[in-house]
Amino acid sequence: MLRLICGRKKADISLGLQLTEDTLTDALSDKPKAENMKWRSVLLLYQDQLDELKCKLLRSRRGEWDIAEVKDMVLHDCLNKKQDEDVVTFIGHFQRFVNGKTNPGTIGVYKHTLDRIRLFDPDIDNKNFEDIDLKWLTDFEAFCARTATKNARNIHLRNIRAVFNNAIDYEITSAYPFRRFKIRPEATRKRSLTVEELRTLFDYPVEPYAEIYRDMFKLIFMLIGINTVDLHGLTRITDGRIEYKRAKTSRLYSIRVEPEAMEIIEKYQGEKGLLCIADRWSDHRNFRHQLNMALQKIGEVERKGRGGKKIITSAFPGLSSYWARHSWATIARKIGVSLDDIALALGHSDGKHETTLIYIDETEIREAIDKANRRVLDWVLYGKK
Repeated sequence: MLRLICGRKKADISLGLQLTEDTLTDALSDKPKAENMKWRSVLLLYQDQLDELKCKLLRSRRGEWDIAEVKDMVLHDCLNKKQDEDVVTFIGHFQRFVNGKTNPGTIGVYKHTLDRIRLFDPDIDNKNFEDIDLKWLTDFEAFCARTATKNARNIHLRNIRAVFNNAIDYEITSAYPFRRFKIRPEATRKRSLTVEELRTLFDYPVEPYAEIYRDMFKLIFMLIGINTVDLHGLTRITDGRIEYKRAKTSRLYSIRVEPEAMEIIEKYQGEKGLLCIADRWSDHRNFRHQLNMALQKIGEVERKGRGGKKIITSAFPGLSSYWARHSWATIARKIGVSLDDIALALGHSDGKHETTLIYIDETEIREAIDKANRRVLDWVLYGKK
């Protein structure tokens, strides 16, 4: 047997060799007996192939490797064994499915699901798709329910379902427990501010350090709820518009920069990017984290004693950058912007629009989005509908 150890995980692979312990010990010694030289040659060949694979893994500079993935590499690259597609393990295909993803965020979400699966089922490496049945899914959801909300564990279940669908597409399995196991979402609470709350926030007398965070929230709203990763990555304005490929969906996006938004952009001009946030934070995630923390600290500040600790009563509990997107959509609908135009403005798509958009002039789509955004800004900033 060949034992692989990867972190705290281990897996055994049969080499298909039958020899006694004494024969094995002699074959691996410096001066083996003549009758054991054939075993020595075989074992040294395996050792050379495994050493080459180890060097390959080290050269990749990847921090962590999944045990199932390494096992597959050993079987294919070193032992020239290919798993029969009828017995491909669930985790083995799960890992290959994840390796086909390119978005780091998506990869991270699937790896988190993989971690939860391993915690739930220590024997998962030896299970096939047929072993992941209705009872397994029900028990897994109950396990996740100990520490995760309904919608959070639904993410794990949808990831598992995606792996099943992919395996069925490649005719690896016909098993599909999701015919009887339904993923039922839980309604999330609204994350939007009223017009009055937005007006209060936009003019709120914040502490000096928080001014940039308040203004960035305001700019996100004026740019139709642009995601922080895309805001951080903006480089220029072209013909009065910002144009970018949205990180989440890879869709091309174009927004007219209204005068009020331009005023904020000019206030926070950057060197590395359009905005100084790219100079101050090299990673958009750090920017988002600091932004959200600061937004939740906007409110009444009270000091206990002379030079004492600050006590903050948040004026907008739970506020985050994503509220700007929800707020824009909610207000747009309330002032009569059509659901179709809101969907276009937010970059949403569905089956019925996907084909239709091919036949509509791009200029017409942009004009509809621009008009909708101007209506929202006029109502929020000036009370004009």
